Amino acid sequence: MLLDAHDPAFDEARAELSGFATLEKSPEHFHTYRLDALSLWNAASAGLTPDAVVATMERWTRYELPPSLEQSVRETMARFGRVVMSAGPDDRTLRLSCDDHFVRAEMEGSKKLGKYLTPEGEDFIIALTERGTVKRELIKMGWPALDTAPLSDGDPFTITLKTTRLNGAPFGLRAYQQDAALAFAGRGAPGTGYGVVVMPCGAGKTIVGMAAMAAIGRKTLIVTTNVAAVHQWMDEILDKTNVAREDLGEYTGAAKDVRPITIATYQVLTWRPDKNSDFPHFDLFRREKWGLIVYDEVHLLPAPVFRVVAEIQAIRRLGLTATLIREDGLQEDVFSLIGPKRYDVPWKELEAKGFIAEAFCREIRVPMSDHERLRYVACGTRERHRVAAENPIKERVVRELIDNHSEDLVMVIGQFLDQLRSLAKELNAPLITGATPNPERERIYSDFRTGKVRVIVVSKVANFAIDLPDASVAIQVSGTFGSRQEEAQRLGRVLRPKEKNSYFYSIVSRYSVEEEYADNRRRFLTEQGYRYTIEAWEESEWVPTN
Repeated sequence: MLLDAHDPAFDEARAELSGFATLEKSPEHFHTYRLDALSLWNAASAGLTPDAVVATMERWTRYELPPSLEQSVRETMARFGRVVMSAGPDDRTLRLSCDDHFVRAEMEGSKKLGKYLTPEGEDFIIALTERGTVKRELIKMGWPALDTAPLSDGDPFTITLKTTRLNGAPFGLRAYQQDAALAFAGRGAPGTGYGVVVMPCGAGKTIVGMAAMAAIGRKTLIVTTNVAAVHQWMDEILDKTNVAREDLGEYTGAAKDVRPITIATYQVLTWRPDKNSDFPHFDLFRREKWGLIVYDEVHLLPAPVFRVVAEIQAIRRLGLTATLIREDGLQEDVFSLIGPKRYDVPWKELEAKGFIAEAFCREIRVPMSDHERLRYVACGTRERHRVAAENPIKERVVRELIDNHSEDLVMVIGQFLDQLRSLAKELNAPLITGATPNPERERIYSDFRTGKVRVIVVSKVANFAIDLPDASVAIQVSGTFGSRQEEAQRLGRVLRPKEKNSYFYSIVSRYSVEEEYADNRRRFLTEQGYRYTIEAWEESEWVPTN
């Protein structure tokens, strides 16, 4: 569905469409929404009926709806809730009911699903620990379950949001943050208290997480991407809630402190001595009476964590992300195990209101020397990517860009460590990689935030959950093939609201596979509404514009 961004009723139409369709592209003139099974099941789980969906489309369409579209909507949405999951005969089991004996036969006959089902009259009984696994298999079969089984309350722990931050500045939720928290928490009725909130980097996903914690009022486990993100969560909680320092626990490689609010990393939870061993830290999920688990950057959820999420479906769970795109196509697993998308807001809408910075995206194509070109053509496809990415001429372009942005804080981001070490030496800038000790990493981030250091060089460890509010320039010298997810995260490093505009540069070797990968990444940002220009670099001619 194409929505005319210049129509007087654009805002009203967008608000209604977002309830049952996925916003895929939001460039300047026409926004593209996609109707598919997941988007319609999301709508059904939120209480929308097929009649309401069809009526909305009929109300706003410029042309007559194809008859097949209405039929498809009704049939797809009718699949949601045909299978109902409810409390079982005891506290270790659940009941699976279905009003269609053909669907029951299909479920029972499935090799993957049938082994979890024990017939009891017209229903099936399943083990409580298989709640998530059964839901995931039902999704794959096209019969998403309506889960009305009660959620565990967990231990109570009162959390309130402050009205004044530690520095004396006033604090309050923005309207969209309040809406996101309410969409997740609901009013405590069955079918609420689990799901995903999608908001761009810099829009305050951490604040939404804290608002959800306050609404639930229970002992909470937060899982995030790295130790720096753990400490940022801790700082934010201390700054904006009444939670005392002694009630905050860090569960990382360096500390195993479990408190009413505990923040852990995915890395420590998925660590195991060898590939044949169990995951010893998964116990953290099970042994405490959590009332809420927050999955930061939920689109990155590692496969082993999917497994444990499948086991602990009785706990309220909130996923936070800037994009639900997964290059492995596992969005269905996020839907079935974390929950449906509860809230989404377009990047450009928040930019227009000043909540995130206006960004200018530029791709700079640089030549390769004859020597590098010979190396390139002699390589296989995978090796070609690295040769093109490490093109030495890129260092000169980076230097020119930094000189041009002499008053800005600049992040140089890349994939390959040899290239990053060379750049850090050339620029006399600190380097952060996965091997950088956490205390040193946080010291560098602190120096960067305060302006003591103006340029930092970072590997992909900075893609996620790092808050560097004053960074206004990001220069990408290499990336992970054509990952749209990575492009969104890297742009997000410079989207925090500030007085000045933000710039995102991507340096690409001309006539190489990098151009193909860049095209995929560039298309994604263009579809989000960002102006993206392509410029050629010539040593004697090219002058970047600020």
